[in-house]
Amino acid sequence: MDSIAAGLKTTAPPDQGDTGSPARWVVLAVALSAIFMQMLDTTITMVALPSLQSDLGATFAEIQLVVAVYSLAFACALVTGGRLGDIYGRRKIFLIGMLGFTIASALCGAAPSSAFLIGSRVLQGLCSGLMFPQVLSIIQVTFSAKERPKALAMYGASVGLGTVLGPVLGGWLIDMDVLGTDWRAIFYVNLPVGLIALFLGMAKIPESSAGGARRLDVTGATILSAGLFSLILPLVIGREHDWPGWSLVLLALSPLLLAEFFVYENRLSKRADKSPLVPTGLFKERSFTVGLLISVVFFAGIPSFFMTFFMTLQIGFDYTPISAGVVSLGFAVLIAVGSARSAAVVRKLGTKTLAVGTGLLLVGMAGVIGTLHWAGSDLRGYQLIPSLMIAGLGGGFFLAPCTGIILAGIRSREAGSASGMLATVQQVGIAIGIAVAGILFYGLLGSNADDASRSALPELRRELAVAGLSETEQANVTAAFQTCFHDRMNQKDLTGTPESCARIEEEMANGPAPQEVKEKVQDAVTGTAVPEARKANFSDSFEQVVYWQIGCFGLSCLLVLALPKIRPEDVQDVPGGA
Repeated sequence: MDSIAAGLKTTAPPDQGDTGSPARWVVLAVALSAIFMQMLDTTITMVALPSLQSDLGATFAEIQLVVAVYSLAFACALVTGGRLGDIYGRRKIFLIGMLGFTIASALCGAAPSSAFLIGSRVLQGLCSGLMFPQVLSIIQVTFSAKERPKALAMYGASVGLGTVLGPVLGGWLIDMDVLGTDWRAIFYVNLPVGLIALFLGMAKIPESSAGGARRLDVTGATILSAGLFSLILPLVIGREHDWPGWSLVLLALSPLLLAEFFVYENRLSKRADKSPLVPTGLFKERSFTVGLLISVVFFAGIPSFFMTFFMTLQIGFDYTPISAGVVSLGFAVLIAVGSARSAAVVRKLGTKTLAVGTGLLLVGMAGVIGTLHWAGSDLRGYQLIPSLMIAGLGGGFFLAPCTGIILAGIRSREAGSASGMLATVQQVGIAIGIAVAGILFYGLLGSNADDASRSALPELRRELAVAGLSETEQANVTAAFQTCFHDRMNQKDLTGTPESCARIEEEMANGPAPQEVKEKVQDAVTGTAVPEARKANFSDSFEQVVYWQIGCFGLSCLLVLALPKIRPEDVQDVPGGA
């Protein structure tokens, strides 16, 4: 996310700022509260997915949408939000975005169903897209050139703090279960912050806009949004509905819409009286075209990793949300460290810094795969921490300087438009990554179920023998256990009880065996075999999904080599990195 901030900095106006009023620090606090909430909401949701799935009875596709639609709506509104601020006033658009984000957070917390929550997350994402581009512009016009570096450093710290605290704060809030809110507290926590920011923002933030700001390209924004939603929506929910015809139609339609967007923007670029969202001349710049590909591929990796990571620890290994968040803390802390040190690395290595970052991520992901393979169902979360720390350091070396390095290779005067498009594409990458990783992960849980249940059979047979069951009775129980586990892992909602499981439980309860024997059998199946099989299944499936991240970061590393070589001193000085 630091790279988004880095890129959007280039769009800030050249105003000198006003250092005469102490209110400028209040303005900064208000602006940074928006950034903190947005960063927090991106990561805090990951650790809450198992809790909200259980509470709302959501399917896997629905909980993927809870994460993906936020990033997708954010992406669709980013460039348009920046243009709206230039035209109608940054203070006005910022406050509208903050009000909408606060209302959307309340709606998310009160959501009675998964569909309602998904719709509220779309609204959250759209309002984030309105707020985000205004923050750096507000800082630019509020502070003088002398004070601006200090303000931007605080901006970078807010980005890092929001990212680091997300999973841990989310886990803590869920475990605290304040007033019985459970997972809903992760959204309600935004309400006091948002209301205070609104009150202070209306009183203290000065209005500013861009002189001679270009008109809004509504048609281009509509075509782009339609193309992106046509791509992401069927990827997320198509598998769950057995790829119905409408999902295939949307998938076929998405490249046509995106191509139409390019054609339309190209036509507008040739007219002096029009202002396209993306000047198509940028695509002639190698740094821009390669940078877009890097942004999509790289950002498809990290969020999708943590989605499956938290699902594995919490559902597969019965970790509490706070415990799962603590395991991820090493990654987040090392991202902050890597981001802080990336400026020094860029001064020595230039573009190669991104290759170093992706290389460390590859080492970290390989370590995760090795740990999962070695530990299997005996995995302990702390065993993953060293690999996550290596990956986190690599993430910091890549995320902070990424956009600055890409923009340094662009020779045209359209660096501002380029940075906005890169920010948009990064959010699209997040949504695509979550969709694809979800398809892989939930498919693997089903296909690996039989092998996982077989791994639990030796211990199950031993306990059944101790309970006094004959070999024939043991065979019947183990066969029933395997059937039930297979059906449970292949259903849309893992928290539900398949028909086969309900039938087996009824037959066991009504069987002629003594009650003491029934209790021992029940304990052997549900207390030993099911947890062991579930751990093995989630561990194996997560291990195989991490190869998706290996592919993302490996391809990103290769694409970095295609970027034009730049001098380290040409990279812009941005908060949190080079």
